[in-house]
Amino acid sequence: MDKFSNMSVFVKVVEMGTFTAVANHLDSTVGNVSRAVSALETMLDARLLQRSTRRLSVTDAGRRFYERCTAILADLENAEAEASDSILEPKGTLRVHSVPGLARHLVTRAVLEYRKEFPAVTVDLLLSQRMPNLLEDQLDVSILIARTLPDSAYVSQKIGVSHCVLVASPAYLAQHAPPAKPEDLNDHQCLLLGTVDYARDEWQLRSKSGTATFVPTGPSFSVNDMDAMAVAVRSGAGIGLLAGFSAIDDLRSGQLVRVLPEYHTYERNVYAVYTSRQFVDAKITRFVETLKARVGGQLADTARELIGRSPA
Repeated sequence: MDKFSNMSVFVKVVEMGTFTAVANHLDSTVGNVSRAVSALETMLDARLLQRSTRRLSVTDAGRRFYERCTAILADLENAEAEASDSILEPKGTLRVHSVPGLARHLVTRAVLEYRKEFPAVTVDLLLSQRMPNLLEDQLDVSILIARTLPDSAYVSQKIGVSHCVLVASPAYLAQHAPPAKPEDLNDHQCLLLGTVDYARDEWQLRSKSGTATFVPTGPSFSVNDMDAMAVAVRSGAGIGLLAGFSAIDDLRSGQLVRVLPEYHTYERNVYAVYTSRQFVDAKITRFVETLKARVGGQLADTARELIGRSPA
């Protein structure tokens, strides 16, 4: 391997954490990965990684060298991309992860709009509740809903804001008096949604007049998927939380009814996350722009309709 190849391997070892993960990613061997790092250490006369049978840790010298390597490799990649026009013209395969509910209601349509504008790009869309490792899973963009994102080496851009509202079917409310205040929810069948960013055991609600935390007791049903929750609520099983983007069509058609309509959950941000580097491929930048226009615009319209204002 030449110097730049060894630097690239070392960067991936720091980011992925193990020689094995890098070897699998590069379709190489653990021995080749180890030799690339050792060659750099010999050249620099410095220890870059501390190795043990269980884990790797980056030394101070290794951390400084990693930062320099990422900058150098990004400049090299930028120069190569400019020569091939990939900075300016979206093309190739774009691999996208999204949380399922958002993908089913908004992201898939945004992907189709993007494909119409940039037909030279093929999009692979993966749905999962959990945020993936973009490097290990070889993904370009992840679309997430979260109050805040954990610190990472990734770049994130805010696409929009989402809220959940309390809903029930007309049939359920015909048999049970609608609650007038959050405490009245104790007299109802409460259906619990538990996803990565929504705790099953309490509903944190807010309104113009204040906030309320309701702890459901003895729930009859709980689920970790927004669309499955929508099915249960439409079936008349009880009162549940649904994201505005998931509930809005049923609310407009009358299949669902707002419960405690002055209340909604605290806002969650919708983020597009991609790997941190100086050069970003045109297929990624144009896709994030499409997400902001399509998904962000629809989230803002929904917020205005359901909570009476545009999200910040």
